[in-house]
Amino acid sequence: MQKRYLDCGKIVTTHGIRGEVKVEPWCDTPDFLLDFDTFYLGKDRRPVQVEKSRVHGAMVLLKLKGLDTPEEATKLRGTVIYIDRDSVELEEGEYFIQDIIGLEVVDADDGHRYGKLVDVTETGANQVYHIRFDDESLKLIPAIPQVVISIDLEKGRMQIRPLPGLFDDGEAVEA
Repeated sequence: MQKRYLDCGKIVTTHGIRGEVKVEPWCDTPDFLLDFDTFYLGKDRRPVQVEKSRVHGAMVLLKLKGLDTPEEATKLRGTVIYIDRDSVELEEGEYFIQDIIGLEVVDADDGHRYGKLVDVTETGANQVYHIRFDDESLKLIPAIPQVVISIDLEKGRMQIRPLPGLFDDGEAVEA
């Protein structure tokens, strides 16, 4: 079952004298967060309206309704912010990282199991998927169409076709 609210960043500090907060974004680009009028704060997912937002380096500055002083904003330091899944439209073939973590990874040609997808990192050029094999070794694959053949969220499965040499014994990462 997919989560309704997706964590998308964390308030790390205040900015300025008008109660703005600086958010460390947990998404592909900081610009992604500029499209939202409402964020949900903390474990209780309290909705809060956005008055103004802008990118500031690798961070996002938010002016949230009801936060008008640095003292009020300071109280939110360390708070995780969430978005409502229903407020985002993904393009075909795009997925939330939270939805693909835990997928079973199998060979697209013969169906044998490699392991589970346990993490995703950004390299700039493309994402890299971390696969925990059944023997506990960790191997990395590029998230490119030549390798990732299909993702089926309903079946909880990702089919891959490793490039030659990708899973040679010397390629394992010690975890």
